[in-house]
Amino acid sequence: MPGCQNLVAIAFENWQSFIAHHFAHASGPDIRRPTTNLIPAAAISFNPAPAANLDLSQLGRIAFAGDFSGISLYQYEEQNEQLYSTNGSESLLARLPNGAFASIVATDAMIQTMCTFIMGNGSMAGVVIGGNFTSLGQLESTAVALFNPNTSTITPLSGISGQVNALLCDQDTNSVYVGGNFVGANSTNAIAWVGTQGWTNLPFAGFNGPVTSITKASNGHIIFGGSFTGLGNASAPSTPDGQIINLSTATITTSSSTTAQGFSDPKNIVCKTSGADGSGNTWLLEDNTPGFWQADFKFGFQPTKLRLYNTHQDGRGTKTWRFTALPINGIMNFTYIDPATGQNASCTSECPLSNNASVKFQDFHFVNVIGINGFRVDISQFYGSGGGLDAIELFEDDIFSFAVNDFNEPTCAGLGFPSSATPTGPWVVTPSRSSTADYLTAQLSDPITESSASVVFTPDIRESGNYSVNLYTPGCLQDGSCASRGQISITGQMTTDPTKSSLDRTLFQTNNYDKYDQIYFGLIDASSGSFRPRVTMTPLAGQSLTNMTFVAQRVGFTLINSTGGLNGLFEYTPGSAVNTSDFKSSAFNRLGASFDAGSAVTSLATSGDTTFVAGNFTSSTVRNIVAMNGNDATVQSLDGGLNGEVESMFLNATSLFVGGRFSKTLDNTTEGLNNAAVYDTRKNTWSPLGAGVNGRVLRVVGLTMNVTSSTPEVVVSVNGEFNSIEAFGNNSAVAVDGFAIWVPSQANWLQNLDLSVERIDGILSTSILDVPGDNSLYAGSVSSSTLGVTGVATLSDDLNRLPVNIQSPSISRSSNLAKRDTIPSNTTTAGVVTGLFDTNNGRNVTILGGHFTATATNGSAIHNLLFLDGSNNDQVTGIETQVTQDSSFVALAVHGDVLFAGGNVTGDINGARVNALVTYNLASKSFNAQPPSLTGGNGTVSSIAIRTSTGDVYVGGSFKTAGSLGCPGVCFFSTANSQWNQPGQNLDGAVNSLMWTTDTILLAGGNLTVNDTSSTFLAQYDTSKQVWDSYPGSSQLLGPVDVLAVGTSDGSQLWAAGTALNGSAYLMKYDGSNWQSAGQSLQPDTDIRGLQIFSLTSSHGSTATVDSNQALVLTGSIVLVGFGTASAVIFDGTDFRPYALTTNSGNTAGSISHIFTERNNFFSSSSSQLPLVFVVLIGLGISLALMLLIVLAGLFLDRLRKRREGYVPAPTSMIDRGSGMQRIPPQELLQSLSKGRPGAPHV
Repeated sequence: MPGCQNLVAIAFENWQSFIAHHFAHASGPDIRRPTTNLIPAAAISFNPAPAANLDLSQLGRIAFAGDFSGISLYQYEEQNEQLYSTNGSESLLARLPNGAFASIVATDAMIQTMCTFIMGNGSMAGVVIGGNFTSLGQLESTAVALFNPNTSTITPLSGISGQVNALLCDQDTNSVYVGGNFVGANSTNAIAWVGTQGWTNLPFAGFNGPVTSITKASNGHIIFGGSFTGLGNASAPSTPDGQIINLSTATITTSSSTTAQGFSDPKNIVCKTSGADGSGNTWLLEDNTPGFWQADFKFGFQPTKLRLYNTHQDGRGTKTWRFTALPINGIMNFTYIDPATGQNASCTSECPLSNNASVKFQDFHFVNVIGINGFRVDISQFYGSGGGLDAIELFEDDIFSFAVNDFNEPTCAGLGFPSSATPTGPWVVTPSRSSTADYLTAQLSDPITESSASVVFTPDIRESGNYSVNLYTPGCLQDGSCASRGQISITGQMTTDPTKSSLDRTLFQTNNYDKYDQIYFGLIDASSGSFRPRVTMTPLAGQSLTNMTFVAQRVGFTLINSTGGLNGLFEYTPGSAVNTSDFKSSAFNRLGASFDAGSAVTSLATSGDTTFVAGNFTSSTVRNIVAMNGNDATVQSLDGGLNGEVESMFLNATSLFVGGRFSKTLDNTTEGLNNAAVYDTRKNTWSPLGAGVNGRVLRVVGLTMNVTSSTPEVVVSVNGEFNSIEAFGNNSAVAVDGFAIWVPSQANWLQNLDLSVERIDGILSTSILDVPGDNSLYAGSVSSSTLGVTGVATLSDDLNRLPVNIQSPSISRSSNLAKRDTIPSNTTTAGVVTGLFDTNNGRNVTILGGHFTATATNGSAIHNLLFLDGSNNDQVTGIETQVTQDSSFVALAVHGDVLFAGGNVTGDINGARVNALVTYNLASKSFNAQPPSLTGGNGTVSSIAIRTSTGDVYVGGSFKTAGSLGCPGVCFFSTANSQWNQPGQNLDGAVNSLMWTTDTILLAGGNLTVNDTSSTFLAQYDTSKQVWDSYPGSSQLLGPVDVLAVGTSDGSQLWAAGTALNGSAYLMKYDGSNWQSAGQSLQPDTDIRGLQIFSLTSSHGSTATVDSNQALVLTGSIVLVGFGTASAVIFDGTDFRPYALTTNSGNTAGSISHIFTERNNFFSSSSSQLPLVFVVLIGLGISLALMLLIVLAGLFLDRLRKRREGYVPAPTSMIDRGSGMQRIPPQELLQSLSKGRPGAPHV
């Protein structure tokens, strides 16, 4: 197979490289039972988090503002804000009831494939997991394991070593077919796990190259795909026992050595092959005494031959001996040729050694080849006066080049091209501990480049042939270096023609336990005077590691035997013998044979009678993808195939989703595919996924989402080396970080849809959507949120989107929200920093400020200040372009029709230069005449507080003047007089936060000076005295105050958070007389951006700092002990617990800067106050009842009075009444008015 290179290994390496951008060789025993180590059983279940119980009923509309692209309420204990891993490690994942992903079992590398194993009797054995991992959870588990979803039990399936790429669970044969780059039992790259029997060799010995995909055709046959050219297995070189084990660096000990000078040193017989007796050449035992010669090594090996040179010194010699393997203390069996008879013989505990002086040495071949790191030769009988030896040699078949040169072939052996290594850099030897050999370790510091350290491995290759080259990496748990392990680059040349055998790979060294990776498969030329095969290992340049632990142990070279006759495809009939001389009887084998040399099959899928074959191959009629009918063996060209390689496929019903590196079908009938496409297996047509993505797709994986209804539907994720979804139709290009989701029901990418669905970022490597029990399992490394939304989200019963389109920041940016007290004039914050609901004068406008870009209703770009008009069909507008795009708004306030917006703001409005603050008329939707600029200091505004009684607008920040007025730190703008004024004359410094506690008391937090002498972190201003003073007890504060919040409705108590002088965050409460610490330490890197007291619907235990019916909510990025970061946290006076979590684009941390509400009734609760309408109705009812009682009492008293005065009812005749009235003189009527009322009746 001249020049053949492992294309599948390259594809796998591409997948590893993509993740990085984001982010013992011995044949194992035929183990028939899984290991008994288990992860404790527990079904996949999720623990609900304690309810927040915040009373939101009195607040009206509520919204979160921040720097995030996804947000979740903390509803399950398995939720977190962890970023997805970029060090090559992944997890087995499941979906929480709220749609977020949760890790079930973590691994130290990738999970490549999974399948559900339903056994022949119909019972489910579990889900088989395969990959290149060495651990699952806390268990050592190499390459493959069994997961029981009913109990969450992990059972490692020990017995293979290497990497699993493909699995097929077949109920009909009660088997799991396993393919990859591995050795196990007596198979290479393919094996089966049968029912409860365990590992079982297939009728063929595996393949001479890696397997990457396995499927079952409609005829019941098993189809293997990969990069192989024949069936085969590892084989010994044509000249066995060719590698010499280095005894010269071993630790040699003896028992009963002679005291005779020149014969007592046990090293006399190492590297001595002349067979000559004499002083310095011979080692002897004491007279008439048995003894032993022992060698201990710092590396492991598998010896195949022992060569002993007997001594004849003074008639002495060894007669019988035995070989004990260490550390197992096992006596080994040998075969040998008896020099006296020339016949084959065997021995165990009393092996003979000839005393014939003409026999220079005897060779003893190990019956059982096992791994050892030491041995002892016990001499039990001897010739003459005692035993001894002239020389000893040990040989093996395995070809290794060790990084530690002491373990390579000895220079004294006189070999032409012995194995060796050339290390450069700060290497030190690290003990093997639980590994197979000592290894080199280099501690590297940033910047890490390829020249920081290197090792060049040079093997002793004695015959040309096809080899599998494996790099062995010691686990990181044994030396405690997991946190600092990184990636390495591997290059090399294997043949004299560099164009046919180049090697260029990148790998992770983050494995918990020892592993090996196949780094090359193909032709290697034998060593000669003009050429030596070599492998060079260096750290990968550009890693985001401050310190890196770089390790180097060994590289192994295994000669591969092969039947030939195949080319990436093999059809196996279960239960039938394999006829290696008749491969062409299979249509699949013939199809593979039609591919050009060096082809590779990467993916297989079966739909009905049709099996789809995809990869990197070319024939006279098809290219890179083709279909085969399993019944009649007809080949379908699928429009000639695709014009580039296919990396992955996912079949859902009649839709075959394909990812790779291509742009159109080969016959040009379908163009614009751009690396992602779908083939309709019913209509036999290709269609693009939108317009595809702008780079290679490496994985296509199905998952389910509730996109438009409560019923989950299947959507398709693509991972790869791309950073943009291509524009199509009315959809603009969307920046992404190598991950996108296609929604078939909407014929669009999820990132283009304005839907309230989850946000998922990271890597999905495989999935199973039909696990019994109506569950789905996934593998990968992701960060997820229950709602994908950028910058702002509303809160009612659940999280929702505002009808605004804020663009995610560039995925390359890595920023967190800057503290407002340290906003320099030349930097910006990120995301939505603040917001408010404006309902003044009949408006319904939501205003957002920060540093962001959004899209207006008319399609134009909006920068940093956005207006959402709810009374005008949710029209979205921004401000005019007079404010620079790099401005940031961090504080907003509305007085009447005027918006005051402050921050790190610059611009030129109506010809006037503005800085730190702008005003905007919300009624006319235009800029007012601007207040004079705030300058000096950083020239920024951090907080705005309006005095309700006067309408004066107080601003705080880092500035010195307002126009020409000296006004450091705090200044107020009189809306009545349209001018700046200085509140008091005795304050200086930078202000982070302003807050009114009463109408006359203003608080300012920051790094301040009062009266030019007193430094304080919190000051108060009394408007009646017009003077600043330190707030009571402010000397107890640990550092500048960043955020303030009132603790009671009357403002007598308050909360303060800030940054202590040692750089840590603090939280304290003033109870009216003293400051108290929160009682819980906040972890390093905590950034508190907001504080707010909320009333509760359910009380908690009363504490000294928080009333039982209240809770304090902190926003920002708060680091909690045992949890990690949370963007919003609830504090009940005793414990902090997460409330809201965020994710962000570019695998960066999210944060919440502000919770803003329509009403500020934080100290009113639904349990203590009826709605106003009911209060009015009840009051009205009481009033009416009292009036009725008064009227009835009056009527009763009047009736009583009249009865006592002899009142007689007047005639009721209308005629009499009329005549009577006519007879009464008018003066009498008037006269009666002047008479006094009679006295009150007496009872």
